[in-house]
Amino acid sequence: MAQMEKEFLEEYQEYIRKIGDRKALYKAVAKAFDVQKAIYPGSFIDISPSLVIPEVIYIDNFKGAIRFFKQMDGIQDYIEQNKEYPQACKITFIGQDYTEPLEIGQVDLIISQYAGFVGQETKQYLKPGGILLCNDSHGDATLARFDDDFELIGVVSGNNEIEQGELERYFKLPKEKPVDLALVKEKMKGLKYSVAAENYLFRKKP
Repeated sequence: MAQMEKEFLEEYQEYIRKIGDRKALYKAVAKAFDVQKAIYPGSFIDISPSLVIPEVIYIDNFKGAIRFFKQMDGIQDYIEQNKEYPQACKITFIGQDYTEPLEIGQVDLIISQYAGFVGQETKQYLKPGGILLCNDSHGDATLARFDDDFELIGVVSGNNEIEQGELERYFKLPKEKPVDLALVKEKMKGLKYSVAAENYLFRKKP
């Protein structure tokens, strides 16, 4: 068991070294919006949200993620020892494509990081007033910006500061060219806007 736990930790820490530690990002958002429950579709093995959010549901159909989360006892032990909230952690893993129907209730936060159109595919699981945290790598933030179900309420800078002013600057193309949503969906790629942020925050309208 100890050897398995060591292997799981090494795999996780190696992954964090590769993608960058997003814990400060998740912490800033969780604190600002009192997030108690989140889903992370396309999470792979990034379990950092559980360090700062008491209940997280991870969803990924990738074989490497399914194998990783089989070590749930070790994962929960690690989170319990390193978490930053008083209550017990609750971690669930669903090993399926997030575009398929999910047997889950509504949550406070959707985390979308480099995994396709997460916000569009899973917004029904976000409670009214809940938050979508996403980047625009695959165009997820663009689709949310032009979705009547969402309202842009902030951006998160590279140093994980939440900024909620002058939001009209974002999602504007040079020379005021129109945003082609069909192209974004086809290419699964964000556009080169005049002003961009690392991450965007959207609130689901009631």
